[in-house]
Amino acid sequence: MKRILISNLTPGPVLSGALRGQELLAKLLPEVAAEPLSPQPLFLDFDGIDSATASFLRESVLVFRDLVRSRRSTIYPVIANASELVQEDLRELIRSRGGVLLTCRLSCDGTVSEPGMIGDLDPKQQLTFNLVRERGQTDALELMREYGASEPVGSTAWNNRLSSLVALGVLIEEMSTGRTKRYRPLLVGA
Repeated sequence: MKRILISNLTPGPVLSGALRGQELLAKLLPEVAAEPLSPQPLFLDFDGIDSATASFLRESVLVFRDLVRSRRSTIYPVIANASELVQEDLRELIRSRGGVLLTCRLSCDGTVSEPGMIGDLDPKQQLTFNLVRERGQTDALELMREYGASEPVGSTAWNNRLSSLVALGVLIEEMSTGRTKRYRPLLVGA
C-alpha cells in the first residue's frame, strides 16, 4: 500500500488555485514513475486539509488520475480522508467532467473503511460493477454464463464493460491461467 500525505506537499490546510494544483501535480508524478508489478491503490491522503478549490483539485488530483489511468497503469489513485468540503468540490468537478473517483477513510495503520465513489457509472457499468462486487472476483465468461438470461450479451461485451471499469480505476485486472483476465473491486465494499 502506498500513501501520499497531501499536507506534506502543500502550503497549508486551505488549497486553492490552478497554479498551486499544478505544483502538487509536479510533486505527485515522480511517485508513479516506477510501476509496481501487481495492481495496487495509491492513497492520496487529504488528512489535515480543510478545503480545496475546484481549480486546485482539477489541476492536481483529476489531471493526476487521468494521466495514471490513461497509461493503463497498475496504480489506482484513491482519495482518502477528504473533508466534506474537499469532497463537495470533487463532486462538482466529477459531475461536470464525468468519470468517478474512489474515496475512503484510511487509518494510520492502513486500514481502509467507509469506501465510496464520487460520480456515477452508466447503467451497464453500474450493473457490471455490482456483479463483480457481489462475486468478489470474476471474469467475462463467468458473467456471461451466470447472467446471460437477464443480460443477453456475449463475452466480448462483458470484457468491454470490465475493461471500461478498469480504465476508470474501480476494478483491478489480474491475469490468471492462460490469457484469461480476472477482475476484482479495488476497494472492498465500494
